[in-house]
Amino acid sequence: MSGFKASHSRTTRLLAAGAILGLASLGLSACSGSASGGDAANGDIGVSLIVKTTTNPFFVAMQDGASKASETSGVDLKLAAGKSDGDEATQIQAIENAISNGDQGILITPNGPSVVDALKKAQDAGLYVIALDTPPDPADAADITFATDNFAAGEQIGQWTAGQLDGKKAVIALVDLFDDKLVSVDYSRDQGFLTGMGIDTADEKVNGDEAKSGKYTGGKGGEYEIVGNQASQGAEDGGRTAMETLLAANPDINVVYTINEPAAAGAYEALKSAGKEKDALVVSIDGGCSGVANVKDGIIDATAQQYPVKMAELGVEAIVELAKTGEKPQASEGLDFFNTGSKLVTETPVSGQESIDADEASKICWGE
Repeated sequence: MSGFKASHSRTTRLLAAGAILGLASLGLSACSGSASGGDAANGDIGVSLIVKTTTNPFFVAMQDGASKASETSGVDLKLAAGKSDGDEATQIQAIENAISNGDQGILITPNGPSVVDALKKAQDAGLYVIALDTPPDPADAADITFATDNFAAGEQIGQWTAGQLDGKKAVIALVDLFDDKLVSVDYSRDQGFLTGMGIDTADEKVNGDEAKSGKYTGGKGGEYEIVGNQASQGAEDGGRTAMETLLAANPDINVVYTINEPAAAGAYEALKSAGKEKDALVVSIDGGCSGVANVKDGIIDATAQQYPVKMAELGVEAIVELAKTGEKPQASEGLDFFNTGSKLVTETPVSGQESIDADEASKICWGE
């Protein structure tokens, strides 16, 4: 998705400032109210939140954020979730239900490309569709996306990794989300990480097609070898299995990229079982309270913290504002989505790279 990879260096430099200004602007707009806002007070604004799965605490936090925002906005909120990450059929049924119920808006973290036709059907029926965290492909299947710049978040942990290596050879394991479908959050984070390391990528929407060895240019630069890509389904047991497979291919892995913190926890368990937990840098993206605790405990060496509660709160507020005044939310400047920001969290900072420690991150984990 072009917006998630546009102006990367500028996005990385301005990430925090742009997100803060954008959030403040939208927050003021959504809370402004009007004389015609009685429908919201009566709970007549129907909104469906459809997350990927409730087995991942990231999406549970998102549901909590939407529920709290709905209580103060008078929204009639319906919650739905896929049975697992990648379950498109259940999400499609939830979209159909939202149309049948006459909802005014849908908030969704899409589980894959098969939901696109259902989302377009919802748009044709007059529902306003907001994607959270993961944009659909094509992006216009949602009216707007509220999300972390996943490419930039990947860059953050890639730059940190290159700095920590201090010129040593990087033997890299990539623990991705899927190996049977293209989802933007998957390839954007993976490709962002490699770019942050200073490794050339090939097709920006394909994981695993870059050169398997060569030189990385991040930090002091050095040699790299990519052992392989394995899918985890974003789950702890999947992360462990993926890491076991990669260690079997090369026991000298010293860099482990993971799609999210559950997968990172599983990868760490595999490393620990092999007696190699002190030999590898484990990096991830999420920044949830449990993930931040794992940074504090040395299980995860660095993560990029994102803010799903804020995504959900702003999504609810945007649909309320649209119903009251007709005013639509706007994308962040220079992007085709609304950037909710990310922060690098680590106990071992790299000189010249902005980061926060686990104690500070624990106070703001997931925007709660």
